[in-house]
Amino acid sequence: MAKKSLALLTALATCLTLAAAQWSPATATFYGGADGSDTMGGACGYGNLYDAGYGINNAALSPALFNDGASCGQCYLIMCDTSKSTWCKPGKSITVSATNLGGWCNPPRQHFDMSQPSWETIAIYRAGIVPVVYQRVKCWRSGGVRFTVAGFNYFLLVNIKNLAGSGSVGAAWIKGTNTGWMQMSRNWGANWQSLAGLAGQVLSFAVTTTGGQYIEFLNVAPAWWKFGQTFNTYQNFDY
Repeated sequence: MAKKSLALLTALATCLTLAAAQWSPATATFYGGADGSDTMGGACGYGNLYDAGYGINNAALSPALFNDGASCGQCYLIMCDTSKSTWCKPGKSITVSATNLGGWCNPPRQHFDMSQPSWETIAIYRAGIVPVVYQRVKCWRSGGVRFTVAGFNYFLLVNIKNLAGSGSVGAAWIKGTNTGWMQMSRNWGANWQSLAGLAGQVLSFAVTTTGGQYIEFLNVAPAWWKFGQTFNTYQNFDY
């Protein structure tokens, strides 16, 4: 019994050490107003963040965190650092999704420009800027992955959003009724491009998250799809 207790305590201590090691320092400000409406859109290309599945708990990342759009959709748990500021709300934390690029801090500084409602969860409004600690965490989403198809003729620009798990896209493919799988390339933010002419074909997509999980989304868009349409799925990621 004593050995089991010792093993349990050792495992607990190890977990706590690992958890502590995951926290990184940064700073945080807010933008977008009290209702967060001005945070809609952004450098990830999600447009209306409610329609995209992200809602009001979002943040613009500094260039060091944004990683040229590769971080779009990722989730971060943020706490105000009470050891460095009296403007913090002790014991409070918030999980936000990366939806935009913020120019507040130059590389290599790590900074979150949060929606005002998210920021006021952890800090007092008058502070304006506070020191924080953060860690990347698993994303939880409602519903499946969503694909918005834009472009024209032989240029398809597909915005991939509402990813659970890792939250961000590592690689993407597209397939028409009459084609095999064709790898896409990142254009900007969460927008992936293909130079294939697929009008009039049923579209399928495949995605690998930055966490390494691969899912095929078959027959997502019917043959009569139009540019500008968004297509929902019933599949989502675990990691």
